[in-house]
Amino acid sequence: MDYKRILLKLSGEALSEDRDSIYSKKVFESIYQEVKFLIDKNIQVSIVIGGGNIWRGEIADEINIDHEKADYMGMLATSINSIALTSFFNKKGLDSVFVNMFDIENVAQNKDVSTLDNYLNDGKVIIFGGGTGKPFFSTDTAASLRAKEINADAIFVAKNNTNGVYDKDPNKYDDARFFPEITFQEIIDQNLKVIDATAIELLKDTEINLIIFNMNRDNFIKNLYNNNDSQNKTIVGKKKN
Repeated sequence: MDYKRILLKLSGEALSEDRDSIYSKKVFESIYQEVKFLIDKNIQVSIVIGGGNIWRGEIADEINIDHEKADYMGMLATSINSIALTSFFNKKGLDSVFVNMFDIENVAQNKDVSTLDNYLNDGKVIIFGGGTGKPFFSTDTAASLRAKEINADAIFVAKNNTNGVYDKDPNKYDDARFFPEITFQEIIDQNLKVIDATAIELLKDTEINLIIFNMNRDNFIKNLYNNNDSQNKTIVGKKKN
């Protein structure tokens, strides 16, 4: 792996094994082991987490909550997840810092771009919470913004039970075509629902690659590091390798 600084994008649902609980110790342990593997390889790591295990937008529609307010609720959910993962990492001895996009006194660090570089260079894991800090944007967009701010080489996008990019939902269509490599422009042109369109627009003229992979496989990060499982990840970039 040539990447020296990566941002790991996790969905909130990835933190649990089922809908009966918001967290799973087994999943937290797995994420910890994979992140520690990267840190031990001198790869700098930051993380953006979604909030879907706690709050989802369709619930707001069902109970008629205003969209803007619902988005703030989602941002709070990402902050809760970030606090949980930061605490877990630190208890395990993996030095981590929780940086939120809005103030949570005595809990979160304020986002100061000038200090983020220092944290990463010191081997700390940065866990970003609070989405973009503004409504109407997804955590995919937050991940793209944070990756640009820290000059990441790549964003690792962990998917649940999906190996990468397809032309249609592989869980519904047996003839879905898998793309081991694809460009940002091809995703735009083919209107592929990979990650949020705003996130793609932010990245399409950068040198940042997206690595989209299935996190429900054992040793998912180690396999990426060792360039294994070529059929279980998609590399998205400004141009194909």
